[in-house]
Amino acid sequence: MKFTSILNLMLITTMLLSCGNEKSENNNDDMASNETISFNYNLEQFADIKVLRYQIPGWEKLTLKEQKLVYYLVQAGLSGRDIMWDQNYRHNLKIRKALENVYTNYEGDKSSDSWGEFETYLKRIWFSNGIHHHYSNDKIKPEFSSDYLKQLLAATNTTFDGEAFQVIFNNQDSKKVNQAKAVDNVALSAINFYGPNVTNKDVEIFYKTKKSPNPKKPLSYGLNSQLVKENGVLKERVYKSGGLYGEAIDEIIKWLELAKGVAENDAQGDALGLLIDYYKTGDLQTWDDYNVAWTAATDGNIDYINSFIEVYNDPLGYSGSYETIVQINDFDMSQKMKVVSDNAQWFENNSPLMDAHKKKNVVGVTYKVVNVGGEAGDASPSTPIGVNLPNANWIRAEVGSKSVSLGNITHAYNNASSTGRLKEFVHDEEELKLEEEHGQLADKLHTALHEVIGHASGQLNPGVGETKETLKNYASTLEEGRADLVGLYYLYNPKLQELGLVNDWKAIGMAAYDGYIRNGLMTQLIRLNLGDNVEEAHMRNRQWVSAWAFEKGKADHVIEKVTRDGKTYFNIIDYEKLHDLFGQLLRETQRIKSEGDYAAVEALVEGYGVKVDQEIHAEVLDRNKQFNSAPYSGFVNPVLVAEKDKEGEITSVKVTQPETFSSQMLNYSMHYSFLPEVN
Repeated sequence: MKFTSILNLMLITTMLLSCGNEKSENNNDDMASNETISFNYNLEQFADIKVLRYQIPGWEKLTLKEQKLVYYLVQAGLSGRDIMWDQNYRHNLKIRKALENVYTNYEGDKSSDSWGEFETYLKRIWFSNGIHHHYSNDKIKPEFSSDYLKQLLAATNTTFDGEAFQVIFNNQDSKKVNQAKAVDNVALSAINFYGPNVTNKDVEIFYKTKKSPNPKKPLSYGLNSQLVKENGVLKERVYKSGGLYGEAIDEIIKWLELAKGVAENDAQGDALGLLIDYYKTGDLQTWDDYNVAWTAATDGNIDYINSFIEVYNDPLGYSGSYETIVQINDFDMSQKMKVVSDNAQWFENNSPLMDAHKKKNVVGVTYKVVNVGGEAGDASPSTPIGVNLPNANWIRAEVGSKSVSLGNITHAYNNASSTGRLKEFVHDEEELKLEEEHGQLADKLHTALHEVIGHASGQLNPGVGETKETLKNYASTLEEGRADLVGLYYLYNPKLQELGLVNDWKAIGMAAYDGYIRNGLMTQLIRLNLGDNVEEAHMRNRQWVSAWAFEKGKADHVIEKVTRDGKTYFNIIDYEKLHDLFGQLLRETQRIKSEGDYAAVEALVEGYGVKVDQEIHAEVLDRNKQFNSAPYSGFVNPVLVAEKDKEGEITSVKVTQPETFSSQMLNYSMHYSFLPEVN
């Protein structure tokens, strides 16, 4: 699962990789850094997007063998880049290739408004890996006309017509993922996990017939396949060598085999071997075997995630999006945060969950701070800030999980921002001071607690199916909210100070609570157009957690809504009572998950997480107009350059930075396009 937002950092708070996949929708205007920086983290800005850069600290300390391992893993990840584009929408590759041909070959007037609008549109779809917004899921609307595009196509001898051309300008396939209530979510989602004529009912019936050999270790049916209907018969097209996306998967395998050859130890090498076997066969039992081996392989300086993992883009939570993140251990920070995972059982024992829902033995939770060496697929350009994997509940219970925070990504966010928006939306100077003094540490701890304790916490009742089956389209937002609540519950707890993690647990907790409520009820709304409902799973969970706490605390005056000089603020009056409310809601969300209570999760999410207070939304958008910084941020990747001797052996790997966002995107299309336009 992914942890994508740094509580206050990004104006939206939370997302785990294996925990859920929320991206780096982080607007870091909420946090400033006093660090004097020579490195320029800001690359460029367009539309609602800010493109940043990140460094790879400690690269020169890695051995050549370790650098080779990182290089091979990054190459493997990039080789599957086009898979994510095709998964996001069936016409994406055709659209991208046509527009890139125009961009690189047009020799006409590039000073016109129309050309500027065309360039911005292309950058937006580069950022989103397709024509739908990476966060809202709405189709991105071009500001240039279809006639202008036809002129560009003619001027560059680019052939591009039919449905793929028309869909850019019409209302067809307007939503990548439609999570609305009481509609056919599959039929109304443009995501390419399902064929055009497949419905919710088709998916549910098809996978209901799938029975795992061992019911206690259910296989992840649907994770690595597209479900289509041919002549009225449902069938899966499996992602594997020789199958769907086979051309790109063969390239991934090539680089993974090179990585296996320079593995740091036998356990790491064995896991890579199983991943290669999985890509070759598409066998889901091999996928589970790989995840068991990967979870247990904790030694070494290098780690990675690679494959079809998060199911957030599937309206019914079956099919996984392709993504990779290559990770280099940050030894100093990992040692400091290890204390969280070492005390996982204490947190479980002392949680407000019902006894029947607590794990008696929390096993194998490892937590590290890592530095990213490269990302691709669903993790790039919009990236999580934390990851917790694997996602299979039975593996997490029996073997454990790996949780990481992406340290250099968080560092880049912190140092590419200003405090303007924060000052606009805090209630008073006390709240501002708390955030400035304790906000960054509170964010780091919330990420750690969310990933390590939150996703590892709790258990299903005997006989209750996986949440994607019981809670359906609400499974992702429920899981992310539940993990958020675990973090929130323990952020305001003296245990953090007892463990040596903080010097003032109460100030840390207050800063965390202020930021979460401020974001959940107000500041995250800058990401929505006026009148829109909340669709994205993480935004929903932040809203339903915050709105539920606000409403339930009204009688006891826990949180007050303040209007001053025509502006709205939310002020926490009683942090102790809010802590208790978070505990109550955590207990209930775990009950819902443990019992598979669909009616309860539907009432919770629809009642508190979907509808937006239109007056507050209009006010937030108006107050936000004064800030030039875009609400969404993402990254270009450093470029790893392998230097070789006359025999072709790598002698060193240098780290360079791309000059522009466009140059990196075009470079990727030139060197890592292994799929046809139609798959």
